[in-house]
Amino acid sequence: MKLRSFYSILTSVVVVLLLVAVGGFFWLFSQSPLNLLNTGEGATPAAAMFVPKQAPAMASLMVNPDQLEAFRLVVANPGDRRRVRAELNQIKQGLLATTGLSYEQDVKPWLGNEITLAVTTLDIDRDAANGRQPGYLLAIATKAPERSREFLQLFWQKRAIGGTDLVFEQYKGVKLIYGSGAEESASQEPREETGEQKGKGSQPTQNAKCKTTPLSSPLPSPASPVSASLASAAVGDRFILFASHPKVLRDAINNVQASDLSLTSASFYEQALDTLTQPRIGLAFINLPGLSAWLAEETTMSGKKTARTGAVPSESSPFDSAQSGSGKSGLPPAYQTMAIALELDRQGLLAETALSGNQKTQVSATLAQPVGALQYIPAGIRFSASGLNLDRLWSGLSADLKSYETVAQLVNQPLADLQQRWQIDLPKDVFSWVKGEYALGLIPDSHALPAGQAKTKDRTTPVSADDTWIFVAQRSDTGLAKQGIEHLDEIARKQGLSVGPLKLGEQTVYAWTRLTTGSAARDTSTLALQAEVRGVHGTVGNYEVFTNSIASMGQVLKAPEASLARDARFQQAIAPLLQPNNGYLYIDWAASQPWLEERFPLLKLVELSAQPLFRHLESLTVSSYGSQSGVQRGGVFVKLAQ
Repeated sequence: MKLRSFYSILTSVVVVLLLVAVGGFFWLFSQSPLNLLNTGEGATPAAAMFVPKQAPAMASLMVNPDQLEAFRLVVANPGDRRRVRAELNQIKQGLLATTGLSYEQDVKPWLGNEITLAVTTLDIDRDAANGRQPGYLLAIATKAPERSREFLQLFWQKRAIGGTDLVFEQYKGVKLIYGSGAEESASQEPREETGEQKGKGSQPTQNAKCKTTPLSSPLPSPASPVSASLASAAVGDRFILFASHPKVLRDAINNVQASDLSLTSASFYEQALDTLTQPRIGLAFINLPGLSAWLAEETTMSGKKTARTGAVPSESSPFDSAQSGSGKSGLPPAYQTMAIALELDRQGLLAETALSGNQKTQVSATLAQPVGALQYIPAGIRFSASGLNLDRLWSGLSADLKSYETVAQLVNQPLADLQQRWQIDLPKDVFSWVKGEYALGLIPDSHALPAGQAKTKDRTTPVSADDTWIFVAQRSDTGLAKQGIEHLDEIARKQGLSVGPLKLGEQTVYAWTRLTTGSAARDTSTLALQAEVRGVHGTVGNYEVFTNSIASMGQVLKAPEASLARDARFQQAIAPLLQPNNGYLYIDWAASQPWLEERFPLLKLVELSAQPLFRHLESLTVSSYGSQSGVQRGGVFVKLAQ
């Protein structure tokens, strides 16, 4: 062989190997679970075509769950992967626990890249006189239509073996399957049929065990199992549908065939999605007036079950319902819809939010970094709130929440606790003069844990009456802050407190104290004066610091060396959020959980419904990116522990 021919062959082999290597690299990279970090930009749920315009809420996962499992295993520490895999298997088994089916054998072979869950209506028959029964719809994309139909057949076979009589109904070319008692869970409502569908649009048939069921039975009590009215359908080669009632399925099919009824045809839906710019693997769309009514109903139902009378909330679009007011206040809601895009992060989940409504005031985001006031908030807090111009923030927030009574109670309750504890009107006596930076923090009582034991991610910090509030406000050059501080001192005097200077190291602070008498420790015949400290405030640099204990003030003076602003966990919790923004609401979950549960009992129900998430929840951070053209944008980062 000539030397030239040898080099030609060698060069060809090398080139082929390089091409194979490059192609293999790009193939492996494209198959990497880490691609989920950058995919999904502009993605929208196809199942929205089944959801009506007036639906209170819709949430969609737009990737295959197996991709999420692979991503979770990749980002987990090698030593934790066995535990992570066991937790994921437990979740999958739990979802199908009552069905007798296997995820690996019966679901995984056909499961596609979308799962959408929607609350379609607040009341299926729209008759509040007989109680309310919300409608729920689950749409699951299929990549293997035949296998998904086999799944439905197996699903209903197992229910038939368990004693359920089945009904097979042809409705507008789609076969519905449900138990024979399903129609009994809704009061009689004539099915409106066009000339095209009369006689063939809705024709229930039965198997050997089925029997025709009347439509005149009243709604069941809320305690009745949802499975009694469960219905399903396979729609074309794309989706498997499950619904809480056959009527919900019929309405979903109507929404597809009359496209102007579905959410996809709503201009407010398209406008909301256009404001979301980040890549996403999940999407939620919420009709705020409808969701508020649904939450109020669920809260009532979690207590004593009673049939409720009164009008069912409007079944029109959220923008139409805004014209007639919302809630007992009769005020039109400031925001009608919320869109949430969910993005994966190596350390948790990042949500981009967009609130749309009638607000035309433009608020720019001005903070390119956390406010300086955070340097006086110690690390290890339950939660903190920081930003600029507290007066403007509270004025806007209180105005926006007037038409959302359920949400307003969640915000106002902690504020009322503080006002009762301190006997002041916070908006008038404090917020009104805070025009610059501010920071608020709640520090757990240092005695809440046994001595020598530090808080860990597996143990929450108990609630204590000795928890410390710290509030830091920037002093303005206008003298407004000075007047506000002097006014607070005057309020303290009117409450019978003494206001006087106190030396803490080299720093002079002012204490609000009440003198009481008690017996001396060694001589019971001698009275001793005791000072009960109700509050302390002092000027540190360009900031005024308020707290309710001398010990915490001493901790604040040392905070620059161990402050929240320098805390690595806090820095990780705010890193994924966009800048500029208007500040942060930061919640340390392990430290805050008992405090929040004590004040918001409904939170425990939320935790039960999302145990896998809350089991790993480390912190929650919320930020606002400002508002423009009636859209308020923001972000939420959910940091998860490994």
